[in-house]
This record gives sequence, C-alpha cells and structure tokens, in this order.
Amino acid sequence: MNYTCTRDNSISISASKAILAGISPDGGLFLPEEFPKVSLDDISKMRSMTYPERAAYIICLFLTDFTNDELKAYTAAAYSKSRFGEIPAPVIDIGGESILELFHGPTSAFKDFALQLLPYLLTASAKKQGINDKIAILVATSGDTGKAALEGFADVDGTGICVFYPYGGTSEIQRLQMTTQQGKNVLVTAVKGNFDDAQSGVKAIFTDKAYTDELKEMGIRLSSANSINWGRLVPQVAYYFSAYCDMANAGAVKFGDEINIAVPTGNFGNILAAWYAKQIGTPLGTLFCASNENRVLTDFINTGSYDISNREFVLTPSPSMDILVSSNVERQLFELTGRNAEAIATWMEELKANKSFTVDAETLSKLQADFKSDSVDSETCLNTIKEVLDKHNYLIDPHTAVAYKVAERLHGENPVLIASTAHWAKFGENVYRALHSIAPGQPLPESVAELSGCALNDLIASEANSHNIPKGLAELDSLPIRFKDVIEGNTSAIEEAVLDFLK
Repeated sequence: MNYTCTRDNSISISASKAILAGISPDGGLFLPEEFPKVSLDDISKMRSMTYPERAAYIICLFLTDFTNDELKAYTAAAYSKSRFGEIPAPVIDIGGESILELFHGPTSAFKDFALQLLPYLLTASAKKQGINDKIAILVATSGDTGKAALEGFADVDGTGICVFYPYGGTSEIQRLQMTTQQGKNVLVTAVKGNFDDAQSGVKAIFTDKAYTDELKEMGIRLSSANSINWGRLVPQVAYYFSAYCDMANAGAVKFGDEINIAVPTGNFGNILAAWYAKQIGTPLGTLFCASNENRVLTDFINTGSYDISNREFVLTPSPSMDILVSSNVERQLFELTGRNAEAIATWMEELKANKSFTVDAETLSKLQADFKSDSVDSETCLNTIKEVLDKHNYLIDPHTAVAYKVAERLHGENPVLIASTAHWAKFGENVYRALHSIAPGQPLPESVAELSGCALNDLIASEANSHNIPKGLAELDSLPIRFKDVIEGNTSAIEEAVLDFLK
C-alpha cells in the first residue's frame, strides 16, 4: 500500500517514506492510496485477542512495508503492562453509557497510543530507507501531544525532539509534565500566542526549503509527531476496533450492529481515526464531533463554512481543544471530495489568505451524512463533571465532559461510545471548580489557590473518593523544572530555537 498527498494525488510513496517525512513538501498530508477492508468475520477473530494483538492486526493492513512480526513486536513493546497496565484501552459502563478510557498510558492521555508506538515506526522507517541522518521531531502541542511525544522519544538514539506549547494555554499539570521532562535529546519551549500560532509556525518549517536544506547539510532531517504524520494517526484507528470488540463481548452492542461515537475534538485527528475505522469495516454509525466554546468545527459541520476570520479564541477548561485551525480536516475533505487535490489546495490557500473557506453543497452533504456536531460552553462543561460524579460516582476530565454532554444531546438509537481522552488529574484546577460550583474565570479560594497541582489533585481525590492518580502525575512536584524559555509565536523564532538546539 502506497501513500498519496491531499494537495497532489500524483504522489505515490511507501508508508515508511510517508512516516519519515511527516508532511509533504507542498504542505499537504499523506494518506493511503486506498483503504483496506475488514470483514465482520475478521472483527470476530479480534474479539479474543489482546490489545497489542488487535493493534498489530489493524496497523498491518496500512503499513505494508513493515512485516507482521515487526509490528507485533512494536505493539507488544509499546502497549506493555509496564506502560499501559493490564488493559490499555478498557471500555467502562457507567449507567448504560460506554466510556472508552484512553488515559492509561505513561502520560495519562490518548496521545500515548500513537506516541509510544511512533518511535518504533520512525526509527524502523529510517533503516528501511537507508537513512543515517539524525531525525529531528518537531511538535506543536495544546498540552497532551507534547508530553506524550517527549515520553516516547526521550533518549531514543538518532533522534532529537523539539516541543512548542502556547504560553499560559495549557493546564498547570500539562506544563509541569513537559517542562520537567528528562532526556538528553529534548527541548521544550513556550511560545507567545495560542496553539494555532505554534502549529502554523511548526508546519511552515517543513515547507521552508532553505532551512531544511541547511539542516540536511548538518546531517539532520525533519519529521513530525503531530497527527499530520500518518504514523501518528493509524495507531488510533486500532482502538476503535478494539472498543467495538469489547462492547460486543460485554453485551453493550449486538455483534454486527452499529454504535455511535462521541469524540472531544480539537485537531480532528481522533475523530478522523474513528471515520477511517468506519470506512474499513467497523460497524459505526454517526460520529459526534464535540466542541468547546471554540466551536469552529461545529459551525463547519453544520454550515459548510470554515471561518476563523472574526472568531474570538477562547481559553476554556478543556485546553487541548482550544484550537481554531484543525489540520486533519484537510484529510477528511480530501476523502469527501472524491480525492480532489485541486479543491483541497484551493481551500487551504483560501484559509491561509482569507481565514475562511466554504465547501460545495455535495461535500457538505457527505460530511453531514457521517458527522453531527454540537458545542458545550465552559460552564456546562464544568456542570457536567459534577453531574456525572453525582449520578455515577465516576470522575471525568473537562474534555470527556464535553463529549459526554454532546453524546447526551445527540444520542440517537444506537449505543454510544464516549472517548475519554485524558485522566481528570491533568486538569485538577477545573475539576475542583466543577465540584465546588466555581464558575470559569472566578478565583479559587485562597487556601486552594496556594496548593501545587499535585496537592490540589490529592484534595480532589479525597473529596471525590477517586484515589487513582497515576504515578507520573503524582510525582511532578518533586521534579526539577528544566525548560523555562518563552519565545515569539512565529516561524522565524521557532526556526532559531530549533537550530540552536540541534547545533
């Protein structure tokens, strides 16, 4: 199976080349030339497999220049008990609702499923291509991707990783996770502005030929660990197959019947992975795209206009969704237009130049056939955390709360699977607000505001009887902060920071 590009479908390269490059030189995104198909009989066989076996089964269908034995070894190592516990992606029933817990990895967020595996895929891809250059991984993050990528690539031979996050735009725990990261090959830098500034700056580097040529002369080539990299996206397809198997095994759905899925959505990668799972054979119905107050995706799905020209960027209790430019929408539109690369290139240029574009009626109709979307304001998000705890004795994070509320509104006849993308303890301040009915933006009580992130989590755990704080979060207060730099949120400042680090 070869890979083509959203802006030039004459491109045809192997999976290992696509993973190694991360993004096309024209700014387009790689994706398979065709999709494999999985039958119900195939899914039935997966029901008795372990999670690493299920993941390898699905990923093998896409990454055909890797052997089955290679991928089985990679998934066994990436999703080991020491990293993810007994069951990496359990489906939990709370009062008849199915919750897919995606936070059992080392950084307590769903990004671990891709970013514990990606180092194996990337280093193996380099070997397959006969490349001995150092690989520099560039990452823009709204909070979770950065730490997951750092954890995956720290001290991996032949790599360096540079992470850029919005200054003041993450939770305190997310910031501590990144700035205390150990490893000789890591750089973490805050940028002034929001996630879109960081993401735009990082993406622009890949199309700066003079800069990339300078790095090549130094024996360095760039790649990405954001979901613009196909190697980041394909591991996420696997957990939707796994979740369906678990729901069928538990009797939450009759095997072969459809389920709907609700996903808290920022960069559109996680919900796109669900759409890919549907295309290749998982019995999925409607995909619920759950937005916070930065509701650009909800407006786009409901109207066909992607418009950020006069849209206020809002800092919400769910910071990993505080995104206005969702990169993976490009892949989705490529598929819905019948792989019309010219249309995609035009729309992406319009978005860059005018900060808006509008799709044609046929594309909008296809989009709305698979997706429904709604948004949740910050107050409702926090209220939902309290409602779920009171009703089900189950504590969720703000992102899961957004998905839960949207699923409640849009439910339909099918059973619904709600993607829980992070552990609540990554967002303790806002979880505390939720449990004590303190509105977003209002100050916390002085005695609470003085607590460190870990101490605040301990207080919440005691109050909510939820004593399952992961070790990696509980120990943050004892770790030294290594990275304190704050730079301008533009391409030149990011390029300078990367170059200084790599030198």
